[in-house]
Amino acid sequence: MAKYFLTIVLACLATGVLWPWLGRLGLGRLPGDVRFVRKGSMYYFPFTSCLLVTAILTLIAWLFRL
Repeated sequence: MAKYFLTIVLACLATGVLWPWLGRLGLGRLPGDVRFVRKGSMYYFPFTSCLLVTAILTLIAWLFRL
């Protein structure tokens, strides 16, 4: 259990650190990523980006289980 928790924490940390570079690739501005701007506040819901990152991480996890 601790092994999986540590893996998830490290993946979240890596994603947070790499996010500026991932943004340059278009991640976060995909169709399906919702952005609302109201009275000086911005609300951002990256639905498509989350699905894409999840699919990639699932594929990587599946490949390393061989």
